[in-house]
Amino acid sequence: MATSLDEAIIARLVKGGMHFEVLVDPDAATEIKGGKALNPLEDLAINTIFKDAKKGDHAADENVSKVFGTVDVKAVAERIIREGEIQLTTEQRHKMQEDKRKRIIQEIVRNTWNPQLKAPHPPDRIERAMEEARVHVDPFKPTDAQVKEVLQKLKPIIPIAYEKIKVAVKVPPQYTGSAYGQLRHVGEMVRDEWQSDGSWIGVIEIPAGMQMELFDVLNKATQGNAETKILK
Repeated sequence: MATSLDEAIIARLVKGGMHFEVLVDPDAATEIKGGKALNPLEDLAINTIFKDAKKGDHAADENVSKVFGTVDVKAVAERIIREGEIQLTTEQRHKMQEDKRKRIIQEIVRNTWNPQLKAPHPPDRIERAMEEARVHVDPFKPTDAQVKEVLQKLKPIIPIAYEKIKVAVKVPPQYTGSAYGQLRHVGEMVRDEWQSDGSWIGVIEIPAGMQMELFDVLNKATQGNAETKILK
């Protein structure tokens, strides 16, 4: 489903002395700049190349062909988005920054912990530390790249480590049917053993911040009867 005109933003490229624009979904624009392929039917509000999108003036095919060597909307739109500038209103930029900030915080919470307490940092603690470090969030820069930069700025403020841990798990036989399938999707299974009594023993490697998620899955699947031990 195409993005709506109300939500779309303008991507603009000036090339060969001419202006070329497309109306694109804000999130898609960020991903396309990062290398994602454009899906015209979903990512563009209107599947066409404009000379002036606000006025609704379409770019002439001969001009598009002269500059880009093709009139294929997908190929041309991708170049406009990747090589050009994204035109945002103040409100759109603020929303994109907030959305990106939330994704950064989510990634940090999920993949790090407090090495002193051996426990994840709550989201509000990460957010306060980012404010204290005066972190600037770029709405167009990939989340992964910004997470690395943010972590460097947080380390002088809070004890934080980006690492994985191994958790030993034992599931009683009456719960293995519901628990085993779910556990395979939580992390990497590094030990997987079935016991003679039907119980299951395993070791799962997960990002440090995911231990509460793992415990929640286990508690729901076993009604709180699973045994766990953090190995690292």
